[in-house]
Amino acid sequence: MGDSMVRIGFSACFFHADPERALFKGKTLLYMEESMAQWAMRHQALPVLLPQASAGFDPAELVKSIDGLLLQGGSDVCPRTYGEEPMRPEWSGDEIRDHYEIALVEACLEQNKPILGICRGCQVLNVALGGTLYQDITTQVAESLEHRDWNVYDGLHHEVALEPGSRLAEIYTGASQTRINSIHHQGVKDLASCLRVEATSPEDGVIEGIRLDDTLSAEEKHQGRYALGVQWHPEFISDEDSTLLDSNPLMADFLAAVRAHKG
Repeated sequence: MGDSMVRIGFSACFFHADPERALFKGKTLLYMEESMAQWAMRHQALPVLLPQASAGFDPAELVKSIDGLLLQGGSDVCPRTYGEEPMRPEWSGDEIRDHYEIALVEACLEQNKPILGICRGCQVLNVALGGTLYQDITTQVAESLEHRDWNVYDGLHHEVALEPGSRLAEIYTGASQTRINSIHHQGVKDLASCLRVEATSPEDGVIEGIRLDDTLSAEEKHQGRYALGVQWHPEFISDEDSTLLDSNPLMADFLAAVRAHKG
């Protein structure tokens, strides 16, 4: 591993035990999405898939072995995780994964390990710090855009506005408004008090980016911490696609924070 290589812990996506599944019948599978891993490796970062904690390896011990945390996209966050009941059965999400990822977030903040959340990861970051979500944007946000179309998947695009003075505005100098892909039907509703809005969908106001405010906290426990979440999927954006927001500055900023903390 080169001197510039850092170890980025990937929170796992879950295939829960399924007695009807032919492959690994009745077993729980944890996985990472290939595009996400390639995105990190292009920037000299080694993806490390993090298992669920077990005896002798609690979340704090797992986090000690990594330099930063990347929260992958995937299944819905369970409304019960933020104090609500699912409005529909199909929006029940993955409560087991929620608690696994929230424990990783808490351990990283305690150890001052930088965090980057992608799509679901952005939502998990908000919930972990005390915020809530829209269970379904179309149902709960009047005159909202379509933020997910299964048929076109990451081919669905819309405008995004970067908040003036935000970290994202610094990362993407001169790009106050641009385009992103959109593959989510949940979204940030009540923003956690220690977070700040980084980006929004200008047509309906849906929050598209959030950041931990590392300059203030009632308990001062977040000072100097790096945690950033975006609602889109940068890992699906090709370097050759100039019509969408470039994925590289975002990963570079995250890894700069990781390397600065690592020393």
